[in-house]
Amino acid sequence: MRWIFVYNADSGSLNTVFDIAHKIISPDTYECNLCMLTYGTFSEQKVWKRFRQESIWDFEFLHKDEFEKKYRSHFEYPVIVQQIGDDFEVVLARDEIDVIDEVEDLIEILNAKAAESELQPVPIRKDSKPL
Repeated sequence: MRWIFVYNADSGSLNTVFDIAHKIISPDTYECNLCMLTYGTFSEQKVWKRFRQESIWDFEFLHKDEFEKKYRSHFEYPVIVQQIGDDFEVVLARDEIDVIDEVEDLIEILNAKAAESELQPVPIRKDSKPL
């Protein structure tokens, strides 16, 4: 089983520059709350990075253009889907992601979803140890 996180952004250096500018100039209209939660403006959130690194789960992170090219599938983005074989099941849809305010809340929700799937939860660590 694999969880695929699909950002509502396209890949590429120029798109990254536009995304950063949009986050700075008009964060309220930025259309990828998953990006805002996990990456912030310039870099990956430390809590998220630690969660990801310490997890035993199988994660894949893609931009929407990468996802559609690789899997020939389309969803409303951002989305987190669970891949089981060749099938996808939505773990968190856009409307659910859009109401999450903090990365810690996202981690708690993912742990709850994992428990439903009988996966082991990953603890949230907020300590300041270097990554």
